[in-house]
Amino acid sequence: MEALNQDSMYSKETECVHNQQQHQGVNTPIYTSTANRYVGYDEILYPRNFNTENQKAIVEKLCRLEKGEAGMTFSSGSAAISTVLFSFLKAGDHALFSQEIYGGTAKLVVEEFPKFNIQFDFVPNAEMGKLDSMIRKNTKVFYTETPSNPLLSIVDLEAISAVARKNDILSVVDNTFATPIFQNPISLGFDVVVHSGTKYLGGHHDLCFGAIVTSQKLKDVIYQSALNFGGSLNGLDCYLIERSLKTLSLRVEKQSSNAMKLAKALQKNPAIAAVYYPGLESHPNHAVAARQMKGGFGGMLSFELKDASKTGKFLNRLQLIIPALSLGGVETTVCQPSTSSHASLSEEERLKQGITDALLRLSVGIEDADDLIQDIEAAIASIQ
Repeated sequence: MEALNQDSMYSKETECVHNQQQHQGVNTPIYTSTANRYVGYDEILYPRNFNTENQKAIVEKLCRLEKGEAGMTFSSGSAAISTVLFSFLKAGDHALFSQEIYGGTAKLVVEEFPKFNIQFDFVPNAEMGKLDSMIRKNTKVFYTETPSNPLLSIVDLEAISAVARKNDILSVVDNTFATPIFQNPISLGFDVVVHSGTKYLGGHHDLCFGAIVTSQKLKDVIYQSALNFGGSLNGLDCYLIERSLKTLSLRVEKQSSNAMKLAKALQKNPAIAAVYYPGLESHPNHAVAARQMKGGFGGMLSFELKDASKTGKFLNRLQLIIPALSLGGVETTVCQPSTSSHASLSEEERLKQGITDALLRLSVGIEDADDLIQDIEAAIASIQ
């Protein structure tokens, strides 16, 4: 599904609110029918064909926000990622992945690729400058994530996309943490952008979906695999997603502002060993983040307690912040990646990425920042 106008004259704030479809109602009607008339119509509408009105409404909005030509929605972020990868990789091909990516994506690669004789390597973010030397003759895809989950490391998208283009390699980036409000990888040369829409695009911890934005040519390739894999969405979920997108800019701008305040406060706490947030000048790739992220650095941050043995007690003492999985909602949540998002990795693999048992990932919500800071400081004080 192509966007009606990906080069919009309007701001992202306005694009989040309005759609370009013509309906008498302000909102897109919910199309629940799985059976549609086809005689005398140019297009056969069917949810698994990714072409119902509710599906189109989401895609058109995301294309304008991400500055892409075409896109698709999926039943989960993992469905979007796996469909993209298996659309462009076959037996005998090789793919490169950033080492610091979502644990579920790494699990997909490690467990499923060998079944199809697809080769792969993980590239530490610190070695991205040597990417040229890691490319093989059969390398077809490079996949990254920035800011990364859970250490908020940054990949220079413009530099990496230049290497990928030079070597005729498809470049794919997970833009979930940044959201299209703060970062547009297609404008920086990347071929495909993927989102776990369950997080910020949905934003209320009540929807599960994924999305991709790319060129029309690449979307046509992905579409053929997507038809076979069947990871489509129903009309009601699509309606709720479109409703959530109306407040996307409003939500993530507040979350980003809160995250900056929390990151600075956490840096000053003597019980905290390290804070990972690209908005801090102390972040090793702050300059790159500032160049490619516009308007904010996102609502995600991570930090480490000096005493890892007190991590469990700390989580139990929080009164406002909710220890919970997933992220990107209006409520602030926290989790321990070693026992949640990256539990599928071995301890050796986690430590290689810098994911210790002391690391906590904070998804900052839209509450008052001072209330959140007070909750963290009180919990820390109670376990000293």
